[in-house]
Amino acid sequence: MKKSLKILHAVEFYYPSIGGAQEVVRHLSERMVQAGHDVTIATTKLPNRKDLIHNGVKIVEFELSGNSVNGIKGNQKPYVDLLKNGGFDIIMTYAAQQWSTDIFLENLDDIKAAKVLVPCGYSALYDPAYEEFFKSMPGWLKKVDAAVYLSNDYRDINFAREHGLNNSYVIPNGADETEFTDTLNNEQKSLMRNMYGIGGLVIMTIGNYTGEKGHLELLNIFKKLPVSKATLVSAGTLKPHDGCFDEFERQAAAINNGRRYIGKRVVMLDGTDRRLVRDMLKSADMFVFLSNIEASPLVIFESAAAGVPFVATAAGNISELSEWLGSGIVVKTEQRPNGRVKADMKDALWQITKLAHNKQRRVALGQKGRNTWKKNYTWDKLTQDYLDLYNKVLKSKGANK
Repeated sequence: MKKSLKILHAVEFYYPSIGGAQEVVRHLSERMVQAGHDVTIATTKLPNRKDLIHNGVKIVEFELSGNSVNGIKGNQKPYVDLLKNGGFDIIMTYAAQQWSTDIFLENLDDIKAAKVLVPCGYSALYDPAYEEFFKSMPGWLKKVDAAVYLSNDYRDINFAREHGLNNSYVIPNGADETEFTDTLNNEQKSLMRNMYGIGGLVIMTIGNYTGEKGHLELLNIFKKLPVSKATLVSAGTLKPHDGCFDEFERQAAAINNGRRYIGKRVVMLDGTDRRLVRDMLKSADMFVFLSNIEASPLVIFESAAAGVPFVATAAGNISELSEWLGSGIVVKTEQRPNGRVKADMKDALWQITKLAHNKQRRVALGQKGRNTWKKNYTWDKLTQDYLDLYNKVLKSKGANK
């Protein structure tokens, strides 16, 4: 039996904050605790966090913000002390270009624990302001025991290959088997739809209204979609004046109240209501995600787990996910010079239209994705993959001898 590990996971935000990085680290951490390990989170202090232990995971808060390029605000010393003197077997930091990872990288020589970095895509790799930061990155990467990438073909792992690094491992993201154990039967779907006045073909998108998740592009396509009755369900944080929220809300009201769009409706759901979002996804006919920038989005895995086919841009490693899961269609995607992408609107409309009028294909794609997810992309399996890696790097350091 392998020994119980003392693990530190560093991440900019954590529960009760909602977001992709938060969810990944929460799923891994809680399952590692269930497996008998001692797990601590180092993260940003939040005013709405009521407890410093959540589902057995200890939370240490720091009043820090920013990153090494734009400047880190706050006293770094307590965090550096935790990294150096916390007595951890393993320290894993999740996502580059934010304070918890950037401070970790600058103190690598003084950290005794085995060191694991999960870069999460290097979204600023092509940003001139980050040129010096990424000049330093190969040296930092050489000093970590392992770098975990969410894709086998994305800018972060390709950066490592270009610099001849051999400590790279691929562990994908996934979806929660406790949330997606069951799909909804037709009666349950009807109940969900009736509760929210949803009729016809149901298209769902999930994402906060940052202006980079493809919300407005999807609205434009939805207006033109040649389907007599359809509902677009959008789940995101309901924050007026945030990103594209106001414009989306205005256009949604125009669709809902205008004679021009009879038969079409837009429903905006509170993205923080996890149970509602999950059950509505299970009730959808298709999931559409026209995002401009991603790493390896959880919502794609969740659509597969829900048995719902997806149509998406090639943001992040979505093309790869389409191959892995077998449940999605990737629209023609324009690459932008700043590392962003944009959907080809004509092709997106065409692909969504074809899928809208082919129920048999929707069902087949959805079932394929769900079966593949069950086999390869549950958090139970992925947590074991991380633990196997942790034990491997510890063994190579002689800590398990």
